[in-house]
Amino acid sequence: MVETIAHGPIRELRLARPPVNAFDPALMRALREALRDALAGGGEAIVVSGSPGRFSGGLDVPALLTLDRAGIRDAWTTFFGLMRDLAAAPVPVAAAITGHSPAGGTVLVLFADHRVLASGDFLVGLNEVRVGLPVPEVLLRVLATVVGERQAARLAVGGLLVGPDEALRIGLVDEVVPVAEVVPRAIAWAADLLARPRAAMTATRALVRRPLVEAFDALGARSIDAITDQWFSPEAQATLRALAARLKKS
Repeated sequence: MVETIAHGPIRELRLARPPVNAFDPALMRALREALRDALAGGGEAIVVSGSPGRFSGGLDVPALLTLDRAGIRDAWTTFFGLMRDLAAAPVPVAAAITGHSPAGGTVLVLFADHRVLASGDFLVGLNEVRVGLPVPEVLLRVLATVVGERQAARLAVGGLLVGPDEALRIGLVDEVVPVAEVVPRAIAWAADLLARPRAAMTATRALVRRPLVEAFDALGARSIDAITDQWFSPEAQATLRALAARLKKS
């Protein structure tokens, strides 16, 4: 479900779970494992990419709706573990957003150092509210770090999905390029950063990213339980099941 491609010292981790690279527990675990293997194998920078036109459809709602409470709690624990792995990665991480990336797809790329988005009719954003789920506090903190408090509130409370131009304007992404150039641009960014004096760059980057790691380290069992409770709330279940029905018809 994740293909690892070497570009010199840079490792591209390409999501490969058709049709839309949606995150079920298996894909979450596969990406965590691929990241660990890339780092253990000497990768000096990471690029996370998807398929042309579709980076990730976010969480695999139909699959998750089949899980009981223990399964959902484990899924959230795994998902937050993946986010922390990216936040704490000791090497630069770029996101090559090759197309649509709503909800969980956007959450994933928030933890990259640099985000390159494909130009075109693609949407990114945290639309959790639209499917009946509040945005967890830890993710709000990270979103605010990326786009600022005001834009984070606007995006999260409204459950907004935005196109490439607005995503670039508000700082949700750093570059917008044609889809064929997304991965090469992400690789070029990583290569340029690796050309800096390595110890100085790495130490400074660790300081910059410390708040991201600390946000997850403060996430206790009670927070995971609360998020699990929200998943099983009547409002969320009704909205999620309606979404799953629409996806089945499409």
